[in-house]
Amino acid sequence: MSKEKLAGKTLSELTEIAVLLDLPRYTGKQIASWLYAKRVNSIDDMTNLSKQARNKLSERYTVGWSSPSAEALSSDGTAKYLFAVGDGHKYIESVYIPDRERATLCVSSQIGCKMNCYFCMTGKQGFSGNLSAAEIINQIVSIPNSDSLTNLVFMGMGEPADNVEEVLKAVEILTSAWGFGWSPKRITISSVGLRRGLGRLLDECSCHIAISLHTPYHAERESLMPIEKANPLSEVISLLKQYDFSGQRRISFEYIVFKGLNDSLAHAKELVRILAGIPCRVNLIRFHAIPGVDLQTSDLQAMERFRNYLSTRRITCTIRTSRGEDILAACGMLSTLKNKRE
Repeated sequence: MSKEKLAGKTLSELTEIAVLLDLPRYTGKQIASWLYAKRVNSIDDMTNLSKQARNKLSERYTVGWSSPSAEALSSDGTAKYLFAVGDGHKYIESVYIPDRERATLCVSSQIGCKMNCYFCMTGKQGFSGNLSAAEIINQIVSIPNSDSLTNLVFMGMGEPADNVEEVLKAVEILTSAWGFGWSPKRITISSVGLRRGLGRLLDECSCHIAISLHTPYHAERESLMPIEKANPLSEVISLLKQYDFSGQRRISFEYIVFKGLNDSLAHAKELVRILAGIPCRVNLIRFHAIPGVDLQTSDLQAMERFRNYLSTRRITCTIRTSRGEDILAACGMLSTLKNKRE
């Protein structure tokens, strides 16, 4: 019989395990400390638990951390990690991005993705399942540079709002005093605008939110992002306007810029119109070519013109630096199709 993982469990779940095994309730908090503060790999390393308590735990549970299956290093210092998940025959990727005093990890929340955005390699892969909170947290704990992380972005494989239960559980572990003790300001969760899950993220955590927007026009967005049909951008914007982003919690909009498609001043003007009243940032992202997609990235001059128009209309706008393209780790390039075939 396979043992259940302790990793990825909340304090209340660990306390329930302690009670189930006839251990003191405070044992749950001790286990949480060993898992998330000390990040041990073995129950035997939980030395403030009695030998009897460790034996009871070991009979039914294992810690559950697992190392990456493979690593690729970019010329710009970006590193991409491959993790086996589920039954061990499915894979996900996460990306470590060092940048001066910052070190960001881009984590996955699903194996593949259901959203099937036209410009995204993960969408071409299809969907193979949700990640558990343990598999999400494992990406953070098990990379070589784990201790240096300053920021976390849920912008890897999958749609976080489509796996909202496990994402929220992972966020609870990351931000609780008994867990990692991180500030929610260190975490950004991206979404294409799946309204039900997005609403829960907005209500149940205080992490930053990033919306994948890419064009302000309904028909154009639907041609790029099938989710627009059931979750139109107009309704997503209406939802966002119910929340306060004038304080410490930020809302940003991700905008991949395609040559001759969404890089005109008309697009910029419409973007200003629909975002009116939302204190936000717009991040312009260069398109990274993928097989079978007849789109090109916009040139820098057009992107700067777009940025400058937004900036003069009091919308903070940046052109994001592309990282890790040479190892297929840049935005929209994550895929484990090769490993899936093997």
